[in-house]
Amino acid sequence: MITQEFAKLWWKLSKDLHMHMEVQLAPTLTEGQLTVLELLTVRDRMKPSDFIEFLATTPAAITTLLDRMEKAGLLTRSRDEKDRRIVWVEVSEKGKAECQRGMEIRERFLQQYLSRISSHNQQLLVYLLGKVANA
Repeated sequence: MITQEFAKLWWKLSKDLHMHMEVQLAPTLTEGQLTVLELLTVRDRMKPSDFIEFLATTPAAITTLLDRMEKAGLLTRSRDEKDRRIVWVEVSEKGKAECQRGMEIRERFLQQYLSRISSHNQQLLVYLLGKVANA
């Protein structure tokens, strides 16, 4: 069946990407940390609860992740000046550099995979995946 073949290929690609990223990002970064840094780079600052919709994990795990990242100097946390109950998370300069490094690692890996097919088929693949993902 087409669904079984799709699942098998998707699993292989996902596994290959995950393994490559974990090896190449280590020891200073994980994939989850890269996701946090990418979100912060786009949004400037976020509350810890804002990460829930992007990370498949619990609020407690997000707190632990942010603690580790802050300790590693990848981000900073600060209280809101008007409402001290709100904590803002922002990416540090070191975090920006690590985010750039991580995105370049992923870009090279995906380019290597996509270079196996023509530019036209790359565009078609992205189009079709977009159709499937946004259905």
